[in-house]
Amino acid sequence: MLCALIDCIRFYSRLPVPVFAFEKDPHGLPDFPRIVKMLPLASLIITLPGACVLVLADQFWPPIITATLTVTMMVLATGAFHEDGLADVADGLGGGQTVERRLEIMTDSRIGTYGGAALVLSLLLRASVLADLTDGLGAPATALIVLAVAPLSRMAGLLPLMLLANAKPDGKAAAVGRPGATTYLATLAFALLVSGTLLWCSGCDDITLLLVMPVGFCAVVPLLLMARRLIGGQTGDVAGAAQQITEIASLLTLSACAN
Repeated sequence: MLCALIDCIRFYSRLPVPVFAFEKDPHGLPDFPRIVKMLPLASLIITLPGACVLVLADQFWPPIITATLTVTMMVLATGAFHEDGLADVADGLGGGQTVERRLEIMTDSRIGTYGGAALVLSLLLRASVLADLTDGLGAPATALIVLAVAPLSRMAGLLPLMLLANAKPDGKAAAVGRPGATTYLATLAFALLVSGTLLWCSGCDDITLLLVMPVGFCAVVPLLLMARRLIGGQTGDVAGAAQQITEIASLLTLSACAN
């Protein structure tokens, strides 16, 4: 279990993780069927620096600056891992005319107009919503919300892997493997329990708890349909975009319920 947690943190983030003697291939691609069980816990660890920044920054600055610093720390912790996927998907699905061209654009390291717009809107929405939540609920409650959304959004990020074929049979998404349905559902149940507990501790009422989780996952459905129709399946970039969409949709739902 420790190896799985280490691999999960190392894959999803840029947090410094030492290499241990018992690791066989510390820098290789992870085996998702093995490590997925630890994703909820890894998500909390990866997001913890951002939550800490939120609480500390709130002592010195107004909510919008606090929220911007929080999002900045979250991006630094992951190395813009999910944001990169969102930008690539926006460029590929928005700019390509054929399946081959769309996949080529998504592989290209350069960023286009669609990708740039998607990144700006994503960062703006997340910072604005966190500022609103911090102003209304206070920093400690908002920090718990930030932590709560992390396991939920990353489990939603695995939906493309679970539900769609590999758009590129030789891509990284195909190389990491696909968790079994039983493993995924069991891990999802654990993630929902963790997220629900944190949201309850933040002061969310029953209606909010019942709304935020389904809304977050349902928000990914349009992306899944577009990916299947436009590129014939999923890639790692689609998984990153799914995580971002779920995170934004969940935060927007929480903000709406709080207001």
